[in-house]
Amino acid sequence: MKIPIINSKRQYETIAAKAESAVLDVMRSGSYILGANNKEFEKEMCNYLGCSHTVALNSGTDALHLALRALNIGEGDEVISTAFTFVATSESIGIVGAKPVFVDIDPDTFNLDAEKIEAAITPKTKAIIPVHLYGQPCDMDKIMEIAKRHNLYVIEDACQAIGAEYKGRKVGTIGDIGCFSFYPTKNLGTMGDGGLLSTNSEEIKDRVIALRNHGGAVRYHHDEIGVNSRLDEIQAAILRVKLPYIDSWNKSRRDHAAYYNELFASCDLIKTPKELNDTYCVYHQYTIKVPMRDEVHKMLSEMGIGAMIYYPIPLHLQKVHEKYNFKEGMLPNTEKNTKLVLSIPMFAEITKEEQQEVAKCVIECVTKLAGKQTVIA
Repeated sequence: MKIPIINSKRQYETIAAKAESAVLDVMRSGSYILGANNKEFEKEMCNYLGCSHTVALNSGTDALHLALRALNIGEGDEVISTAFTFVATSESIGIVGAKPVFVDIDPDTFNLDAEKIEAAITPKTKAIIPVHLYGQPCDMDKIMEIAKRHNLYVIEDACQAIGAEYKGRKVGTIGDIGCFSFYPTKNLGTMGDGGLLSTNSEEIKDRVIALRNHGGAVRYHHDEIGVNSRLDEIQAAILRVKLPYIDSWNKSRRDHAAYYNELFASCDLIKTPKELNDTYCVYHQYTIKVPMRDEVHKMLSEMGIGAMIYYPIPLHLQKVHEKYNFKEGMLPNTEKNTKLVLSIPMFAEITKEEQQEVAKCVIECVTKLAGKQTVIA
């Protein structure tokens, strides 16, 4: 049985008629950029997230980049974040000319270890970017307390965490700015690229609206260097069709995660995900830790199980950041866990039979290799 890590076709089948009708309406309208769907989607996302303002953009990367621009962070500044994430987070810091300062992770949640942030703060520090990795909320109370004490901005990278909650609040609404991605594989994904920035500040909202449209709030009046980062109408229309389903899809993911936990409970060699108290994880990925990860990954691939490694090389060891002379060993938990993590098939429509097959194959691979590796500490 071949089981992909995500099956977008199944989700499409549940919304096909509505999505096709919405796209056709856009095509017939003659309004393709910053039209009615864009405006309505921004309003609907405000209502969903519980924030004052949202700005729809071309990608989650642009949301991070423009968040930094809107806060006037640039050359000579430092931004604290995690090296255990997709490159878009640190890439955005580099785009504005700032320096990423990486802090180690909590090995249980894979998120930024809030207890290690304060030691990384310098007079050049301007912001913290916590990443709600795999849909798991960070320890936002601690992060916000540190930020307030040191007068720092907080930009939440919620690109993998639409609908996740921390103590009853949607992530992306706790810090100064939230950033979301609607890449097709995300829990709320469109059929192309898309992103969104959330904030409770009207000033930040207005600045980002100008920045996304070549640096001008008024047409043909350009006040600063901006970018072209607009969510097109077709993608906005598709997202409007999908948004009412996101809570039920996330609930399904949580149910699937709980079932995986049951299936793996008998195998001590496999460490399943851990949730913080008072959080609602949305399982963008269901990520386990296994010994001899690369060998397990290869064996699963040969069995037709679509496992993935997110992320094999931490950002501080990537060539893109070599000018900073980051050293191997500086982030021990990050470096150790990038060698252990393995994400297995997770999508709202996966069946219990498929989960049983995935778990059976994973356990078979791990136990077969067990003699070569001890239990993960």
